[in-house]
Amino acid sequence: FPTSTYVKLWADTQRELDVMLQRERQEFLQPQEDREKVMKMLAIAYIQYLEIFRKLEEAHDHLIHQQKRAAVRQVLDGVIGRILEIKKEMVALEKSECHHMDDILMDLKRVPQDIDIPIPKYFIKENLRILQDREKYLEEILLNAGLLEQEPVTAMTLEEGIRVVQVAERARQGRARAAFMKRIYLEEKRQSQKEDQEMRKNPDDAATCIQKVWRGYRQRKETEKLREDEMVFLGMNSAEMINGTGSLPPDLEAMISLQIGAGKANVLQGEVQEREEPSFRHELRQTEGSHIKETLQDQISQCFIECRHITGRFPDYPPENTGGSKAIFIEKHPEQVAEELAAKKEAEQKEKEKNGKEEKKRPVAKKPPKVGKQIVDDSWKMGPSNFLSILEEGSSQYKVFWKNRDNRSDFLQDHDPELIKEEEREEVEDEIRVQQVDEVMQEKLLKLKQAVDGERGASHSKAGKGEKVRAASWEKGGAVSVPCPAMSLACRTIDSLYQELAEAGLLIKVKNVNLSDYIGYYDCLRNIPRQAGAQPTPSIPEVRQLVALYGILPLGSQTVHENAPLVKSLLLAGPAGVGKKMLVHAICTETGANLFNLTPSNMVGKYPGRDGLMMMFHMILKVGKELQPSVVWIGGTERLYSKGAPKGEEEMNAKRLARMLPPFLRALKPKDRVLLVGTTARPFDANPGPFFKVYQKIILIPKPDYLTRSLWKHYILRSGGALTKLVNLNCLAQVSDGFTQGHIVDVVQTVLSELRLLQMPRKPLRTAEFVTSLARHDPVYKEEEETFQ
Repeated sequence: FPTSTYVKLWADTQRELDVMLQRERQEFLQPQEDREKVMKMLAIAYIQYLEIFRKLEEAHDHLIHQQKRAAVRQVLDGVIGRILEIKKEMVALEKSECHHMDDILMDLKRVPQDIDIPIPKYFIKENLRILQDREKYLEEILLNAGLLEQEPVTAMTLEEGIRVVQVAERARQGRARAAFMKRIYLEEKRQSQKEDQEMRKNPDDAATCIQKVWRGYRQRKETEKLREDEMVFLGMNSAEMINGTGSLPPDLEAMISLQIGAGKANVLQGEVQEREEPSFRHELRQTEGSHIKETLQDQISQCFIECRHITGRFPDYPPENTGGSKAIFIEKHPEQVAEELAAKKEAEQKEKEKNGKEEKKRPVAKKPPKVGKQIVDDSWKMGPSNFLSILEEGSSQYKVFWKNRDNRSDFLQDHDPELIKEEEREEVEDEIRVQQVDEVMQEKLLKLKQAVDGERGASHSKAGKGEKVRAASWEKGGAVSVPCPAMSLACRTIDSLYQELAEAGLLIKVKNVNLSDYIGYYDCLRNIPRQAGAQPTPSIPEVRQLVALYGILPLGSQTVHENAPLVKSLLLAGPAGVGKKMLVHAICTETGANLFNLTPSNMVGKYPGRDGLMMMFHMILKVGKELQPSVVWIGGTERLYSKGAPKGEEEMNAKRLARMLPPFLRALKPKDRVLLVGTTARPFDANPGPFFKVYQKIILIPKPDYLTRSLWKHYILRSGGALTKLVNLNCLAQVSDGFTQGHIVDVVQTVLSELRLLQMPRKPLRTAEFVTSLARHDPVYKEEEETFQ
């Protein structure tokens, strides 16, 4: 059974992860002085975690058991976060986003493709229906506003027209034959009825005969369907190709049948994965409700007695808005508070004494040491991690699964009722606490105060009043001051704000492109420059890795975004036509994010003035947080920070937009999956001070190298062209040196017009056609490329 394969993959990967956690405890917690050794250690851990990430993602995507998927998902998020933490340490050590790992890959017997960042499918899969509904709603808004043109109806080819006519004629003949056969059947039936009446056959025998035939037919059909579902689930079915032109070639028929079978298997697997878990709340209330109620009452009573023994009086019962009796177990005992305060004062006193001794022993300032001598402690130690605890918890949960269930014979992939009961038992306990226990224990506490301390209802009412005052002050303290524009948005719904932003052209439709569509290959012969002050230029695969690490992975997972190193803003810089806009759309496509377009040219005449911009940002912030993940894109972002005074109204709005970005970024918290992405083709035209303060991460996108330019074949075939010996792809790759991917795509689309595609059978393509069209574009010269350094 295929699922057992992925269960075994999960088990093997979990053992590898346990080895990695043990290694981290031994190596990463020890201070290291050799920076090269530290970098090698981090790179090895980074590569091994990526391999674990890839295996866990595959197991999570194919597992059907929902509880197992949840356990794998927890570990998967932990591994993603740990990869981001290690990447942060590597960047801090080398002061660069690009790392030379060829030697380490060779030692580990890996290829460069092994450090590609996989994109988890659950980013989209788990919210597919919501994303599809949101996309339809956005298309409807844009169509009604006249901002989206309907797709033109393409003309039908001659072959397609003949096929439609053939299908219609066969259908007509089939209906006529069915009518003819029906008349014959009815005639035979009438004849048989007459014969039965003449023979006067026993009705019981006739009924038995009909039942026998029908039951045999129904059982055969059910058996056939069960067998077909099983083969589809196993991915081993062979679908028949039914068409009017005859059978296909054997190899093509086999390939299509496998594709159809795989598609049916994926659909069936998705349906099984989405089945709802059974609920045992009613059963738990009936079987364990009384025991839970008695246990809670005993615990609360014991807490009252201990509190009076320590403080000399009974405590006030916590109000409902602070959690009721649950707050009793959350709050610390007076003894614990006293011990913590004493320990804190003792630590402060020791720190003061230590600082005083250091001041006395501090030597007089001397001349700086000679080059080569190092006085400052330069040792390295791995910082604290937010994900190791998640990984260890996932490892323990995995052991529970492997211990409680027979994973090899679990064909139905059913739920484990004990695990579901364990999760729902806390919810049942909270319900019983709120509905039954709190009211009883409040009365009991009042009686205890009256009987032991002699307190009356008045004091109790005063205490209640004090509780209300404290609760109100707590709520007031927790409130956030809201600016005036936000007050006007408080009464508006998210749908109305979403519609307004879409009609204004600020919320745009995402183009369906994946990160893998940004094509490029590793150049193993490339040497990364290590000049002083110069950053190495990343390759296309490295650009994909950085976009995935800083853009896609945090936006796709709430757990990763809240605990990983927070990146609120990202800048994509590179010459025009290298694919910056495509990468922005790829981030949104891979994560299902909304895309807000705040490009200065798109802001002309929309929300003018400072108040208008503030209102717009509040709307984007409210919609982006509510419908997260979201991406705020600013194209040509260098215009916001251009040198010199603004000359026109458009530049004035751009300057205002620049002043609004820092408060906008400060308003984003770790729980808000909102990313600011800027793109620029001329970053050197901006004032570097405020420009680089806004963007935390800067990714330089280079022009394509020879291997990337050899993708002329891909673009030509995708546009409908046919390659012959008259098209020299190597020559095109050499001639297009200095040109970008955008130039190549534009040339292919210009040459392969509709008329040229019709002429192709009698007039094959030639290399000169593409070279002539390419000569009309201006390449990226070396001087412009050097300015990006």
